[in-house]
Amino acid sequence: MSRRIITLLAAFVAVLGLTVLVPSTASAAACAAAWNSSSVYTGGMTASHNGRNWQAKWWTQNETPGSAQVWADQGACGGGGGNPNPSGFVVSEAQFNQMFPNRNSFYSYSGLTSAMSAYPAFAKTGSDTVRKQEAAAFLANVSHETGGLVHIVEQNTANYPHYCDWSQSYGCPAGQAAYYGRGPIQLSWNFNYKAAGDALGIDLLGNPWRVERESAVAWKTGLWYWNTQSGPGTMTGHNAMVNQAGFGHSIRSINGSLECDGKNPAQVQSRVNNYQRFAQILGVPTGGNLYC
Repeated sequence: MSRRIITLLAAFVAVLGLTVLVPSTASAAACAAAWNSSSVYTGGMTASHNGRNWQAKWWTQNETPGSAQVWADQGACGGGGGNPNPSGFVVSEAQFNQMFPNRNSFYSYSGLTSAMSAYPAFAKTGSDTVRKQEAAAFLANVSHETGGLVHIVEQNTANYPHYCDWSQSYGCPAGQAAYYGRGPIQLSWNFNYKAAGDALGIDLLGNPWRVERESAVAWKTGLWYWNTQSGPGTMTGHNAMVNQAGFGHSIRSINGSLECDGKNPAQVQSRVNNYQRFAQILGVPTGGNLYC
């Protein structure tokens, strides 16, 4: 109904002494930065939680908005739904920035959300809780792999020549030392570049450098591994979270041969710590079986 028709209707019913409800065109406020239980908030500071903005009345820490009197409800934000992000991803850009405060600008939020079209089931399968748990698990692992989304390429250059498996019929057309770790899950080995490129419709075997030069391509390789590869594990990271097998199985699928079964507990703990923190930012429980 046009605004002109609504205005005329309102004038007409006013003559009759009636009341007309005119639809509001006001949009919800933008969401403030996501609430973090470890952060300190003082009176007047704002944070978003579960699709609403909240304002601290006085000093607070680790008091959840909506369940503590210290927080004043400022109303719905970002459209008023549980997910204020228009891209449909369960992690808002504010939450993403909170997770990775020191990230390299290469690992952009828009690059990630653009890459997700290649794997539409990612973080969009199951309940809202399961979707957020999967997103937290994926981002926790990539945070560990990249030092908090800081490193685009593998830092130990001495390893670079080791990732060429000449037993593959296609060899290493980009060169002996071209298939080092790149991107959010540090894709490495010529056969992984070949498989990822084939799945994504990109010639990564011939041009592996695209993974370190194009944000969306880098994110796509990470999502390719997460959604399709079980590695040394028994299931993909995606299936581990969607089927509630536990975060530990995602660790096993990514680097279980070097970290799981007591081989490197410090590395495992680092991944678990990331997951626990990210799940808290998204306001969901971690579920069981965190370790491998």
